Amino acid sequence: MWPVFKKEISSFFTSPVGYLVMGLFLVLSGLFLWVFKGPFNILDYGFADLSLFFLLAPWIFLLLIPAVTMRSFSEEQKLGTLELLQSKPLSAAALVMGKYFGAFVLVLIAVLPTTLYIATIYEMGITPGNLDTGLIWGSYGGLILLMAVYTAVGIFCSSLTQNQIVAFLGAILVCFVLYFGFESVSTLFSAGDSVLNVQNLGIKAHYERISLGVLDSRDLVYFLSLTAFFLFLSTKRLNRLKT
Repeated sequence: MWPVFKKEISSFFTSPVGYLVMGLFLVLSGLFLWVFKGPFNILDYGFADLSLFFLLAPWIFLLLIPAVTMRSFSEEQKLGTLELLQSKPLSAAALVMGKYFGAFVLVLIAVLPTTLYIATIYEMGITPGNLDTGLIWGSYGGLILLMAVYTAVGIFCSSLTQNQIVAFLGAILVCFVLYFGFESVSTLFSAGDSVLNVQNLGIKAHYERISLGVLDSRDLVYFLSLTAFFLFLSTKRLNRLKT
């Protein structure tokens, strides 16, 4: 797994991909939070907190993470190097995990500079320092779990096709359905329990609870199970390609 992981990280930072991903995320989030007028503008919001950032980030990652993961296996299949990787003493699971952690770490590095927003918000309040840092770090935890699921979905979609654009669009579609699709379907129900049960099938309900500082083991199990499920599907797909 580690040789694949190091190769992925090296390929990201020896090409413009890694820097482009980090730059795009920081520019987009910065523009929406501090420059563009709209529902995500912190200066117009009237409250010195980062809740708007955590509402915006899932939508940026909806495009950004599939762009990172689309080449993971699609490129290997197209160039014929996947067979070479599979011929080495490396299990399909190790190959998937190496690719997965390479992409995940890149996205994680892209998020790290946003912690500077905390210092900015810290000084913006009527009383400087009046900031619920525990809530912010809990929200970052929810964001990391969301990134983990999106990355696993992207890796799986990349394993399905040789076409990177198809992998990119497929990952966007699956992530969108998982994040917002169940929320939309729940509006078709009138009973409160039915609405809640359908919403809990999607990512959005679990993510928002964590972002509010509600730490529930069920939310953690949900994210970890969903991530493991798509990584398992990717492993099964590679084993099928090998035979």
